[in-house]
Amino acid sequence: MELTPVKQKFILHWGEMGTLWGVNRTVSQIHALLYIVGCPMQAEEIADTLGVARSNVSNSLKELQNWKLVKLAHVMGDRRAHYETSLDVWELFRTVVRERKEREFNPTITTLQQCLDSPDLDQEDKATQLRIAETLALMKTVTTWTDEMLRLEPNTLMKLLKMGAAVQKFVRGDDKQ
Repeated sequence: MELTPVKQKFILHWGEMGTLWGVNRTVSQIHALLYIVGCPMQAEEIADTLGVARSNVSNSLKELQNWKLVKLAHVMGDRRAHYETSLDVWELFRTVVRERKEREFNPTITTLQQCLDSPDLDQEDKATQLRIAETLALMKTVTTWTDEMLRLEPNTLMKLLKMGAAVQKFVRGDDKQ
């Protein structure tokens, strides 16, 4: 598959952004490719299009499947495995947020709670105990907020995001006429 300059730029940028988010560049580029072309692709075609090793594509596709961002797709008349991603940007956003919450926030909350429940906690100074308790409270609040945001329909969430931006401008005084 020949990529247009715009598609190339999108894929390359998404790969760079992925590295900033702690995701392997090739993993991010494969996801970007599947998203931007908008149709199922087989692993060999992905490898050829991106110019990466087939083994790298295979490992990257497994990681994307573990993140629930890519799934197998069957193409009529072709027995080979094809892969696709959702084309709904809000569904992708929700998937990433859910997975990051599950992999990062939930274990952190568990560990912080274990620290507070530890019989050794009383050996720590009050400032340390307070910092752990405050961090746990923040993590729980953000988690509750995240869960509520994930329940909203995209249109409602977009309105809420825009309203939040408008409130920020008002509080800062940016809306003075």
